[in-house]
Formats: sequence, structure tokens, C-alpha cells
Amino acid sequence: MSRVSHAEWYSYAVVRIVPRVERDEFVNAGVILFVRSSRTLCARLELEPERIQRLDPDADLAQIAAHLDLFEAIATAGPEAGMIGELPADERFHWLTAPRSTIIQLSPIHEGCTNDPQQTLDDLFGRYIARPAPERKD
Repeated sequence: MSRVSHAEWYSYAVVRIVPRVERDEFVNAGVILFVRSSRTLCARLELEPERIQRLDPDADLAQIAAHLDLFEAIATAGPEAGMIGELPADERFHWLTAPRSTIIQLSPIHEGCTNDPQQTLDDLFGRYIARPAPERKD
């Protein structure tokens, strides 16, 4: 993903793991970012098993990881994405962010402006997903 010379509008959504949908509790697991003008679609996802297991000790982590891998493949148009991966970036973004009542859910779509989509993706990931390193006690 390249840096752009002018600001571009982007849309993004936070990917959430909802191990027990009836309880409506979730763990943020990643960000999907789409820049319409450059047709850039990217995702950064991370599985944190210990956080998921706090909500549901019986969660199927292998299945959750497989779903996250598929989301990433769809975002990057990887061959593992099948026919959905062949769609244009805007259609893949809308498919990924469509409301669903499964273990993988998305936040509402938000917007912003960026000169560097990759840096923006990293910043959003840091804001919503990455956990700060534990403080060292010396």
C-alpha cells in the first residue's frame, strides 16, 4: 500500500469477536479500512485467545482464527477468498461490513481523512485493538 500525495476519505469498521452472541459481549480483533478513491482495501486482524476465553472458556479458537483468516483473505483479494475475493474492493468492503449475527461482527462504519492508508490502519489498530505493554516493576 503506497502513501498518497493528497488527503483521501476513508471508511473503516472494527472487527469484533462475539463468542456468545446471546450475551452481546465482544473482544475487538481488528480493523478493516477502505479508501474509495484509490480502491484500497486492507485489514489488520489479531486473535487474542486469552481475552476470548475470558468471555467463553469453550470458544472454538481454531474456528474463530479460520474466520479471521477468511476476512483478511477477502480484504486482500487473496485466492482463499473464493468468488467474493474476485469482487471489486468496494463490494468486498460492503460484504465484510454487512450486519450479521454470528461470532464475527463489525462495528458501525466510521469515516476519516488520510494521506497514508497503511499508517491510518496501524493507528486505528493501536487505538481499538492493541493492548498496552504491561508496566515493568523494577
